[in-house]
Amino acid sequence: MKRVIDTKCEDNFMKRFKYYKSNKTESFLDDVEKIQYNTIEVNNISNVIENDPRTDLLGLKKTINWTTYTFKKHPGLFLILNPFTSLGQRFWIRKCLEEYPKKPNKINIDVERHIEDWWSELCSSDKWDRKLQKKLRWTTLGYHHNWDTKVYSEENRGELPQELAELCDVVARYLGYVNFKAEAAIVNYYHMGSTLSAHTDHSEVNLDAPLFSFSFGQSAIFLIGGHDKSHEPSAILLNSGDILVMSKQARLCYHAVPKILPASTQPWNDHEELKTITYNDVKTKYINETILVTEINKNTDKEWTHFGSYVQESRINVNVRQVLMENQKTLDD
Repeated sequence: MKRVIDTKCEDNFMKRFKYYKSNKTESFLDDVEKIQYNTIEVNNISNVIENDPRTDLLGLKKTINWTTYTFKKHPGLFLILNPFTSLGQRFWIRKCLEEYPKKPNKINIDVERHIEDWWSELCSSDKWDRKLQKKLRWTTLGYHHNWDTKVYSEENRGELPQELAELCDVVARYLGYVNFKAEAAIVNYYHMGSTLSAHTDHSEVNLDAPLFSFSFGQSAIFLIGGHDKSHEPSAILLNSGDILVMSKQARLCYHAVPKILPASTQPWNDHEELKTITYNDVKTKYINETILVTEINKNTDKEWTHFGSYVQESRINVNVRQVLMENQKTLDD
C-alpha cells in the first residue's frame, strides 16, 4: 500500500535551510544564482516620481539607473541590486557601527552589561577586543522590538535615526509606497558561521506596509518560502548594497539566512565612486541637507580604515518597518 505523505506536516523549509547551512559554497552557488534570476526585471517601476533629488545626499545612484527585480514565485517581493555608490555604502556601514549601537538604543549585550558606546569601547586600544566585536548581534532603533513578547509598546520606544527615515522614504516612493513612514528598525550583525532561523515578521500593527532590508559587507543566502513551512523556499544571493523589499503577499512569508558567504567584490572600495558630494539646496523630509553632506563626505580612506576592517569579515543587515497605521500617532490611538 502506497504511503500518503501529508505535506502540511512536512517542514520543507528546514530541509533547505540545513542544506545551505551545511554544504560548501561551491556545491550550491550556481543553483542559487539560477533561482535568483528566474525573475522579472522591472523598468520604470513607479510613476509616482521620475527621480528623487535626495539620492546623492543618501549615497544612492540616480533612480533611473537602479535595477529592480520582482519574483514570479513570490508576489510582493522586490530586489534592488545595489543602488548605492561606494561612498554611500561606507556612510551606511559607518552609521551601523559607530552610531546605531550607542545608547539610548538597545543592543543584545545589554543583558550582560551596560555599554554606552560599543564602537568606542571596541576601538579604545590599539588592538581590537575581538570578543566584544563578535558579541554584538543586534541593535534596535525607534520602536524597540521585544524579543520575548514580540509586542511593541510606547514605553519601549526611542528615536529612529532621521537619515534612515529619509533613506526609506526615497526607496518607498520609488516603489509607489508614498505614505510609508519608517518607525522601527533592527540592525543585525552577522559573522562567518552566523545564521538566522526561519521566522515571520508579524509584530507590527500595520502589516500592509512593506518591510525594507538593506545588506552591507559580506554576502548571504536568503531563503523565502510561503505562509507555512511546507512550502519549498527560494534561495536568493544578497550582496553588499542590495535592498530586499517584502510587501503584500510576501510580507508574512517565512524567511531565513542559513549561510554567510565571502563577498566576491567589495563595492564599498570602488575608488572611482568615492567622490565627495556638494550642497545643492535639496529639500529633505526628515534631516538637514548640511548634516548629510558633512557626514557622508567624512568617509575617506583615512577615516574608513577600522570600518573597512569590520566588514571585511562580517555582514550588516538593516531591517526597517512601519509599526503604526497611517491614522495613528502612537499605539494608544
